[in-house]
Amino acid sequence: MGWKLNVHGWPLLRVEVAEQSMLPALRPGDWLLARRTRRIRPGQVVLAWHPSRPGFLLVKRAVRRVEGGWWLQSDNPAAGAVDSSRFGPVPEEKIVGRVLVRYWPLRRSLSRTGPR
Repeated sequence: MGWKLNVHGWPLLRVEVAEQSMLPALRPGDWLLARRTRRIRPGQVVLAWHPSRPGFLLVKRAVRRVEGGWWLQSDNPAAGAVDSSRFGPVPEEKIVGRVLVRYWPLRRSLSRTGPR
């Protein structure tokens, strides 16, 4: 997903999931609220700038810290996901934040609870 974020703005930011690389945990159209931080732990879902595509924001799971940064992985590699298996570790300075919560737009939530 391509995003332009003001990295010196609010401590919280929201982004929309655009691809299927994090299924089943995250689906296209889900919205995420994230906290800007580089303090992450293995297993957390994070936002990070793609190491070689400026302006391309990734939503991935932090797997482990390795030499050169963090190893980030897709939950659904079958979707042709772009993650550390393709571009290697993501430098610490490319980590934008940690996802705190997922939510859905009101119209999608209502469609799930419609008449039975």
